[in-house]
Amino acid sequence: MGRSVFHRQQAAEKALKALLIACGKRPPKTHRLELLIELLKRSGVKTEEMEQYKLQVLSNYAVEARYPDFQDEPTVEEASIALDLAVKTVELVKDKLKELGLAC
Repeated sequence: MGRSVFHRQQAAEKALKALLIACGKRPPKTHRLELLIELLKRSGVKTEEMEQYKLQVLSNYAVEARYPDFQDEPTVEEASIALDLAVKTVELVKDKLKELGLAC
């Protein structure tokens, strides 16, 4: 499960960074999704819905979860929540990109 939650975090991270790029900003080298959302907010993107998702849950899986000796193996429920958060984030970013006139 550890690697699956890592990939779910990565999907959300890459989507948020793509939106930053679409806003003309260079994304920082970070895995902290809450920081990316703050940067989007500063760029004028409405982030209320993203903030409701509590994406810091995914940030916890950014690094350690990709390694086989990951100590805090997520439960099936935690992995399911991570998938739901990643899907919601990617879908929301796609909507925001469409608002900017960029089709995905």
